[in-house]
Amino acid sequence: MNLATLTALGQGGGAAPAPPPPQKGTQLVLLGTQGGPNVNVRRSQAANAIVVDGRTYLIDCGYGTLRSLVAAGLGYQQLGTAFITHLHDDHVADVAALLSLQWTGSKREPTDLYGPFGTTAMVDAAIAFTRANTDIRITDEGRTTRPEQLFHGHDVQATASPLQVFKDDRVTVTAVENTHYPERAKAAMPYRALAYRFDTAMRSVVITGDTAYSKNIVGLARGVDLFVCEVIDQPQYDANLTRARAAQEAGNQNSVAQHVVETHSNNEQVGRMASEAGVKTVVLTHLLPGSNRPGTAEYPDSSYIDGVRKVFDGQVIVGRDLMVL
Repeated sequence: MNLATLTALGQGGGAAPAPPPPQKGTQLVLLGTQGGPNVNVRRSQAANAIVVDGRTYLIDCGYGTLRSLVAAGLGYQQLGTAFITHLHDDHVADVAALLSLQWTGSKREPTDLYGPFGTTAMVDAAIAFTRANTDIRITDEGRTTRPEQLFHGHDVQATASPLQVFKDDRVTVTAVENTHYPERAKAAMPYRALAYRFDTAMRSVVITGDTAYSKNIVGLARGVDLFVCEVIDQPQYDANLTRARAAQEAGNQNSVAQHVVETHSNNEQVGRMASEAGVKTVVLTHLLPGSNRPGTAEYPDSSYIDGVRKVFDGQVIVGRDLMVL
């Protein structure tokens, strides 16, 4: 494979490819639609991009996000603003790679990451993780800008009512706390999880993040054009419910299965939030099981849609990586 091919595929050789011409309007690009901290070749982990008149805003950065940004023609070098719903690894695994490769690619404009408590510390840790790379290249290549001059984390307050957390000339972003952590966990830790709403001149989009049914999200999503929500199909949900009950009978109140059924949304819960908020279109993502069931084909779309339609009569779309809406 020659240098030109490497450059076209992923900025190989250090030269950033020319960005595509800015596209007018607001597009949602699904970068990663697999649910859970797993790796497979069909779907990347959680990530979305909202592109407003050619400017990209990233929401979550799970494993595979950078490849998807390149595959979608968006690239990562020009990206300057990202929002994190929560700090589980399947939503932030590519953060260190994003910042490191932006710096190695000689990015000159800042990159700001907004998210719940711990986001600032995560960005600082990502910078620390790549310190050897930084020191080597500064010494060997004559670079003068350090990552801490470019990359900044911002902790966002988790509130029950919509709170404006960002605004520029193209988008206004509001956030609320969702229900991804149970109250007993929140009492023992400072970490929280957020949902975001993006309002532009043309469209409105809500990214729920991982969440069970949430009145906060219903309030955030009133009349929104695109409601991008996680979903667990009913058989997967029921299987985890059985495992959670068995764990509780064994005296284990906290288990992975309990987390899944208590803090994620099955089909009907997604439809209930969408119906109560009066959204126009539901986009299902963070799919469980998605592509994680070995030895079987992808679940049919109906396995996700049917339960939603029991309580929501609008358009329902099952997301796939690199889908543009």
